[in-house]
Amino acid sequence: MKLTRRDALKLGLTFPLASACISQRPEARLLPSRAPIPKLFEVPLPRAAVLAPVRTDDTTDYYEVTVRPAAAKILPGLTTQIWGYNGTFPGPTIEARSGRRVSFKLRNELPVPVASHLHGGRTPPESDGYPTDLILPVGGFEHPLHHDPRASIAHDAREYLYPNQQRAATLWYHDHRMDFTAPQVWRGLAGFYILRDDEEAKLPLPRGDREIAFVICDRSFDADGSFLYPSVDPTLREKMGVPPEYSGGVQGDVILVNGAPWPVLEVANVKYRFRILNGSNARRFELALDPAPSGGHAFTQIGSDGGLLGAPVTHSTIRMSQAQRFDVIIDFARYPAGSKITLRNLLDSGPTGQILQFHVTRSERDDAAIPERLSNYEAPDRSTARITRVFRFSYKRGMTSWTINGKPFDPARMDARPALGSTEIWRMETDFNHPLHLHLVHFRVLGHSGRPTQWDAGWKDTIDLGPGATANLLIRFDGYRGRYVFHCHNLEHEDMGMMANFEVV
Repeated sequence: MKLTRRDALKLGLTFPLASACISQRPEARLLPSRAPIPKLFEVPLPRAAVLAPVRTDDTTDYYEVTVRPAAAKILPGLTTQIWGYNGTFPGPTIEARSGRRVSFKLRNELPVPVASHLHGGRTPPESDGYPTDLILPVGGFEHPLHHDPRASIAHDAREYLYPNQQRAATLWYHDHRMDFTAPQVWRGLAGFYILRDDEEAKLPLPRGDREIAFVICDRSFDADGSFLYPSVDPTLREKMGVPPEYSGGVQGDVILVNGAPWPVLEVANVKYRFRILNGSNARRFELALDPAPSGGHAFTQIGSDGGLLGAPVTHSTIRMSQAQRFDVIIDFARYPAGSKITLRNLLDSGPTGQILQFHVTRSERDDAAIPERLSNYEAPDRSTARITRVFRFSYKRGMTSWTINGKPFDPARMDARPALGSTEIWRMETDFNHPLHLHLVHFRVLGHSGRPTQWDAGWKDTIDLGPGATANLLIRFDGYRGRYVFHCHNLEHEDMGMMANFEVV
C-alpha cells in the first residue's frame, strides 16, 4: 500500500519527500559570544517589579511607560546597553483585573519606531500593536516607513487601551515593529502582563512569594558586554534582516532567566507556582528537573496561554516553543532539605542545556493545594465550524523568505475574513519548527500530527509545530471586528515574511 503524505502526517511520521525539502531549509544557528561565559548558578533569580498605575478611576487603571536605552548589569564586570520598558530588562510587570480596563501609554525615547503588542490579549485592533501602527521616536524619524494606507502612525507616544474582557491568564507585552521585531525584542523589549480574576483568587494555589513569573531566553554578548546580534543594519533604521546563515533563526549561548544568567532560587520545602514564558527568538526548550522527584511527575500544569485548565495535568517534561506560557506547580516537599535541583533543557547539552537551579534551604508550613477542578468554561463546539482553512508555513529559497501559502507578508493583502461570532477550523502545515501565534483569539487543539497533545492542553494562542507537522485548531472569532495578524513566533522568520492578515468582519 502506498503511504501518502497526508497518511504519514496523521501517523506523526515525516514523509520522505518532505524530509528532502526540510533538509534544505536554513536551521536556527548559534551566535557565539565574544565575552566570557559566566559561571552557572552564582546569582539570585531577579523578580521584575510590579508597576503601579499613575492613577485610577471607576473603570480604568492608567499606566505610563517610557521605552528607552539604559545600562544593565547582566554579565560579571561588564555593562550591557539595553532597550527597555522604563529602562529595565525584562520590563516591569503589569497586574490587571479581568473586566477592568487598562490604559497603557507608551512614550518612545529610542532612536527607532516601536509598536507594542499585548500577546494573548483580546484587544481592539487599534490597540493590538499591528506591525505598521508605529510610534515614531521623540524628535522624529527621517527614514522611510512602510507604505500601508491603513497604518496608524503616532508621534512620541501612543495610548493602548486593553479592556481585559477575558479569563485570568499569564500574558506578556513585547515590541512588534514590522521587519525589526527580532532585534528589538533581543535588546530587551518584553515584559509580563498578569491578568487576575475572582475564579482564580478562590483557589488554594500558592500565592505571594510562592507565585513567581519568569521568562527564559537566550542571548549572546560582545566582548564589551553589549548584546551581540547579526543585524544587516545595526542601527535598525532602514535595512531589515540578518545574513543568510542566520535566516533560520538566531540562538544565543547564554541562558537568561528574568535577565540573569543561570540564576539560583532558594525555596522552602513547599509547593510553588511558576508562570513560565519562553521569551527566546528561535530557541525551544524541553524543561525537566534534575534530579527528578520521587513518587510522581515533576510538573503539575494548572494553566496555559489562555488561562487555567479545567483540571490539572501532570508532566515529566514540558516542551515550550517561543512565546508559549506554562503555569505549573512544583512541590519541593518531595526533596530533602539541602537539595539542589537543576531546571534543565533536554533539547540541548552543556551550559545551554541548563536553565536555573533551585536550592531547598528551609522548612515552612504549606497551606496551598491543587484542586481536582480548576475552572469551568465553555469549550467551542466542533460541529459549529462551517469553514476549514489551510495555511502552509514554508521557506521559499528563490525568494529567500519565509512564507504562508507561498506568499510573504503584505499589509495590503487579506488572507482570511472570518465573521464575528463564527467558529472555524484552521489547519496548519509546516516544513520546519514553527511556533504559530494568532492575535486576538484563543484556540483549542483538535489534533497534532496524530500525536497525543499533552503539551497542548487548554486554551492556546501559540502552538509548537515541528518539521512536517500539522495541527487542526478550533477557533471562535469573537470580541472585535478589524484587522489582525497571525505569524510564526520564531522572530527571524516573522521579520522575513512569515506573517499574514485576517480581518474579522
